[in-house]
Amino acid sequence: MAFVLDASITACWAFDDEDHPDASLAFDRMRAEEAVVPSLWWFEVRNILIVNERRRRIAESDTASFLLNLALLRLRHDHSPDEAAVLRLARTHRLSVYDAAYLELAQRARLALATLDADLRTAATTEGVPLVSRGNASPDVGP
Repeated sequence: MAFVLDASITACWAFDDEDHPDASLAFDRMRAEEAVVPSLWWFEVRNILIVNERRRRIAESDTASFLLNLALLRLRHDHSPDEAAVLRLARTHRLSVYDAAYLELAQRARLALATLDADLRTAATTEGVPLVSRGNASPDVGP
Protein backbone atom coordinates (compact mmCIF):
# COMPACT_ATOMS: atom_id res chain seq x y z
CA MET A 1 0.00 0.00 0.00
CA ALA A 2 1.19 3.52 -0.76
CA PHE A 3 2.39 5.93 1.93
CA VAL A 4 3.08 9.65 2.25
CA LEU A 5 6.78 10.52 2.04
CA ASP A 6 8.11 13.73 3.55
CA ALA A 7 11.29 15.63 2.80
CA SER A 8 13.03 14.68 6.07
CA ILE A 9 13.03 11.01 5.06
CA THR A 10 14.14 11.86 1.52
CA ALA A 11 16.98 14.04 2.83
CA CYS A 12 18.23 11.18 4.97
CA TRP A 13 18.80 9.17 1.77
CA ALA A 14 20.92 11.95 0.25
CA PHE A 15 23.66 12.12 2.86
CA ASP A 16 26.16 9.39 3.68
CA ASP A 17 26.45 10.53 7.30
CA GLU A 18 22.71 10.24 7.95
CA ASP A 19 21.02 6.97 8.68
CA HIS A 20 17.72 6.23 10.35
CA PRO A 21 15.81 2.94 10.51
CA ASP A 22 12.55 4.62 9.48
CA ALA A 23 14.24 6.17 6.42
CA SER A 24 15.63 2.77 5.50
CA LEU A 25 12.20 1.20 5.92
CA ALA A 26 10.59 3.82 3.68
CA PHE A 27 13.26 3.27 1.04
CA ASP A 28 12.76 -0.50 1.20
CA ARG A 29 9.00 -0.08 0.86
CA MET A 30 9.47 2.01 -2.28
CA ARG A 31 10.78 -1.04 -4.10
CA ALA A 32 7.25 -2.42 -4.13
CA GLU A 33 5.03 0.52 -3.27
CA GLU A 34 4.27 4.00 -4.44
CA ALA A 35 4.96 7.05 -2.29
CA VAL A 36 2.66 10.05 -2.42
CA VAL A 37 4.02 13.55 -1.88
CA PRO A 38 2.43 17.00 -1.75
CA SER A 39 3.61 19.33 -4.50
CA LEU A 40 5.80 21.26 -2.04
CA TRP A 41 8.00 18.16 -1.57
CA TRP A 42 9.73 18.84 -4.91
CA PHE A 43 10.83 22.29 -3.67
CA GLU A 44 11.75 21.14 -0.17
CA VAL A 45 14.03 18.36 -1.37
CA ARG A 46 15.86 20.62 -3.77
CA ASN A 47 16.21 23.35 -1.17
CA ILE A 48 17.75 20.86 1.28
CA LEU A 49 20.25 19.82 -1.37
CA ILE A 50 21.18 23.39 -2.36
CA VAL A 51 21.60 24.49 1.27
CA ASN A 52 23.88 21.54 1.87
CA GLU A 53 25.87 22.29 -1.28
CA ARG A 54 26.49 25.76 0.16
CA ARG A 55 27.65 24.17 3.40
CA ARG A 56 29.96 21.94 1.34
CA ARG A 57 28.27 18.86 2.72
CA ILE A 58 27.35 17.60 -0.76
CA ALA A 59 28.83 18.30 -4.18
CA GLU A 60 26.81 19.63 -7.09
CA SER A 61 27.50 16.39 -8.98
CA ASP A 62 26.15 14.38 -6.03
CA THR A 63 22.99 16.50 -6.03
CA ALA A 64 22.50 15.79 -9.73
CA SER A 65 23.07 12.07 -9.22
CA PHE A 66 20.71 11.93 -6.24
CA LEU A 67 17.97 13.70 -8.19
CA LEU A 68 18.40 11.31 -11.13
CA ASN A 69 18.06 8.33 -8.80
CA LEU A 70 15.10 9.92 -7.04
CA ALA A 71 13.34 10.27 -10.39
CA LEU A 72 13.45 6.49 -10.77
CA LEU A 73 11.31 5.94 -7.67
CA ARG A 74 7.57 5.46 -7.77
CA LEU A 75 6.33 8.87 -6.66
CA ARG A 76 2.89 10.35 -7.14
CA HIS A 77 2.55 14.11 -6.67
CA ASP A 78 -0.67 15.33 -5.07
CA HIS A 79 -1.78 18.79 -6.14
CA SER A 80 -5.13 19.05 -4.31
CA PRO A 81 -4.69 19.84 -0.63
CA ASP A 82 -7.73 20.65 1.46
CA GLU A 83 -6.82 24.20 2.49
CA ALA A 84 -9.14 24.33 5.48
CA ALA A 85 -7.78 21.03 6.80
CA VAL A 86 -4.16 22.12 6.32
CA LEU A 87 -4.77 25.33 8.24
CA ARG A 88 -6.69 23.51 10.99
CA LEU A 89 -3.86 21.00 11.44
CA ALA A 90 -1.21 23.74 11.45
CA ARG A 91 -3.13 25.70 14.10
CA THR A 92 -4.12 22.74 16.24
CA HIS A 93 -0.66 21.17 16.38
CA ARG A 94 1.45 24.33 15.99
CA LEU A 95 2.98 22.95 12.77
CA SER A 96 4.30 24.85 9.82
CA VAL A 97 1.85 24.89 6.94
CA TYR A 98 4.41 22.79 5.06
CA ASP A 99 4.36 20.03 7.67
CA ALA A 100 0.59 20.26 8.00
CA ALA A 101 0.34 19.62 4.23
CA TYR A 102 2.00 16.21 4.67
CA LEU A 103 -0.32 15.36 7.55
CA GLU A 104 -3.40 16.52 5.66
CA LEU A 105 -2.43 14.39 2.66
CA ALA A 106 -1.91 11.31 4.83
CA GLN A 107 -5.27 11.89 6.53
CA ARG A 108 -7.19 12.55 3.33
CA ALA A 109 -5.65 9.62 1.46
CA ARG A 110 -5.81 7.35 4.53
CA LEU A 111 -2.14 6.49 4.22
CA ALA A 112 0.72 6.07 6.65
CA LEU A 113 3.17 8.96 6.94
CA ALA A 114 6.95 8.58 6.67
CA THR A 115 8.65 11.44 8.53
CA LEU A 116 11.54 12.03 10.90
CA ASP A 117 10.13 15.33 12.16
CA ALA A 118 9.29 14.90 15.86
CA ASP A 119 6.47 17.47 15.96
CA LEU A 120 4.89 16.04 12.82
CA ARG A 121 5.13 12.50 14.23
CA THR A 122 3.40 13.64 17.43
CA ALA A 123 0.65 15.40 15.47
CA ALA A 124 0.14 12.34 13.25
CA THR A 125 -0.19 10.09 16.29
CA THR A 126 -2.67 12.49 17.88
CA GLU A 127 -4.69 12.59 14.66
CA GLY A 128 -4.68 8.78 14.36
CA VAL A 129 -2.45 8.76 11.27
CA PRO A 130 -0.13 5.74 11.30
CA LEU A 131 3.59 6.21 10.84
CA VAL A 132 6.01 4.30 8.65
CA SER A 133 8.25 3.14 11.43
CA ARG A 134 10.32 0.13 12.44
CA GLY A 135 8.35 0.33 15.69
CA ASN A 136 5.03 -0.31 13.89
CA ALA A 137 4.15 -3.85 12.96
CA SER A 138 1.56 -2.67 10.41
CA PRO A 139 1.80 1.05 9.60
CA ASP A 140 -0.91 1.20 6.94
CA VAL A 141 -4.61 1.86 7.09
CA GLY A 142 -7.02 0.97 4.36
CA PRO A 143 -9.60 3.13 2.66
